Amino acid sequence: MGLKDAAQDEHGIVMATIPATVAHKAPVIAFNAHVDTSPETSGVNVKPIVHTNWDGRDIVLPGNPSKVLRPADNPELAALKGKTIITSDGTTLLGSDDKGGVAVIMEAAAQLMARPEIPHGPIRVLFTCDEEIGHGVDHVDLKKLGALVAYTLDGGGQGEIDGETFSADLATVCITGINIHPSIGKGRMVNAIRLAGMFLDRLPRRILSPETTADREGFLHPYRIEGGVAEVTLRILLRDFDTAKLADHAQVLRVAARTVTAEFPEAKVDVTVTPQYRNMADGLKKEPRAVAFAQEAMRRCGIEPKLTIVRGGTDGSRFTELGLPTPNLSTGEHNIHSPLEWTCLEEMEMAVRVVMELAKKWGEVV
Repeated sequence: MGLKDAAQDEHGIVMATIPATVAHKAPVIAFNAHVDTSPETSGVNVKPIVHTNWDGRDIVLPGNPSKVLRPADNPELAALKGKTIITSDGTTLLGSDDKGGVAVIMEAAAQLMARPEIPHGPIRVLFTCDEEIGHGVDHVDLKKLGALVAYTLDGGGQGEIDGETFSADLATVCITGINIHPSIGKGRMVNAIRLAGMFLDRLPRRILSPETTADREGFLHPYRIEGGVAEVTLRILLRDFDTAKLADHAQVLRVAARTVTAEFPEAKVDVTVTPQYRNMADGLKKEPRAVAFAQEAMRRCGIEPKLTIVRGGTDGSRFTELGLPTPNLSTGEHNIHSPLEWTCLEEMEMAVRVVMELAKKWGEVV
C-alpha cells in the first residue's frame, strides 16, 4: 500500500503509518486489531462460506450439519435479510474476532492511501497478538506508537462504541492435601480433589456467577481445575464494573478457603489474586474527545451511535490503563468464540466508513 515504515517486530507486533494529508500539526491517532483468535474453539484450517443476498432462512453449516445458524436465535441476524453473511463451515471459528477488525483497518488504509484528497492527520496502524489470553499489549511500545488516542476495531454488530469494560483480576487457588496410598489412607489421607469440590460448593451459585448475572453485575467464574490428590489448582476470574468490588469478590474466596481449612486443618488453601485489567471508563475521562469524535463519525455515516458496556475486556482496556485512551468500535462481529460465529459484509463496510470519518474528524483538530 506504500506505508513505507511498515514493520513487524520480534514479538509479532505490526506497526505502520498513514502519512498526514493536512498541512497543520494534527494529533496522531491509532487503529488497532488483534490477529489471534480464541483458543476455546479451533481456528485452524478455517473454511469461510459467503452467503450472498442471504434469503432469511436457517443457515446449516455443511462441515457439521448439527450447527445451524437460526434467525430465531439471532435477532441481529434476522434484521439482515438480503445482506452478505459470512460463516465458517461449522468445524472451526470463523475468526472474525478479530480478523474482521484487521480487514476493516486494511481496507480503510488502502482507501486513505489511494485518496490523498481526504484530509487527515498522521494515523498509526497497530496489529497485536495474544489479546485472547490477556497479553495483547505486553510488548507494545506506546512511545514508539506515539498516538494521542487509539481505537480498537473489535466490537459487535454496527454502530456501537464500547466505552466501559469490566475490571478484572485472576484468582489462583492452590489446595494442598496429603497423599498416601489409599490402602493405608485411613486417618492420614487428605484428598485435595475432594477439598476442591467442597471449596467450589461454598461459592455463590444464585448470584455472582456468569450464569446468573447480566448488565453491570459482576461475578466469580471458576474456569479451570488441575491436579490430583496431593494438590489441586483452581483458576477463578473476578469481574466487576466497579473496581473496588474486586476486593469483595476475592474476600468471598478467602472466606470459603477458611471454612475448608477449619474442617481439615491438615490442608492448606492459598488464594493469590493477580490484577489483569481495569475498566476503561476511568481512563477515557482524561480525553473525552475519544468517544465524542467516534459518535460524530458514526452520525456522519448516517447511523446513530450506541454507547455500550463490555462484560469483558479488550486490548483497549489495557491501553487506556497505560495512558492511551482507547474505546472499542463495532466491526460486525457476532457469536464470537463459537463455531456459529458470523459476520456481515455490509456492517464491515460501514466500519470502514466510520474509521475514515474518524480520521477526517481528528484531522480537523489544530
